[in-house]
Parts: sequence; C-alpha cells; structure tokens
Amino acid sequence: MSPIEVKRTACEVYSRVTGYLRPVQQWNDGKQAEYYNRKTFKVNKE
Repeated sequence: MSPIEVKRTACEVYSRVTGYLRPVQQWNDGKQAEYYNRKTFKVNKE
C-alpha cells in the first residue's frame, strides 16, 4: 500500500431522502448504484 492509502479513513456520506438525511451506506444496492451514477452540475445565477 502507498503512504496515502495508509492514511485514509472511512467517512460516512449522507444524502437527503424524502425530507431527512440518511447514510448512503444504509441504502439498498440499487439505490447506492443510482447515487454513485449521479452527475452534479451548477446553475449560473444571473
């Protein structure tokens, strides 16, 4: 393992589901796959 990999720590990712935050790790496999396939974008405010 590289020194960078040794220093990594697991973190918990939360996402909003129907009005409340829930850890993505607790989602079923299908929802997790959907989450990781999402694309983010920015809307320009004018």
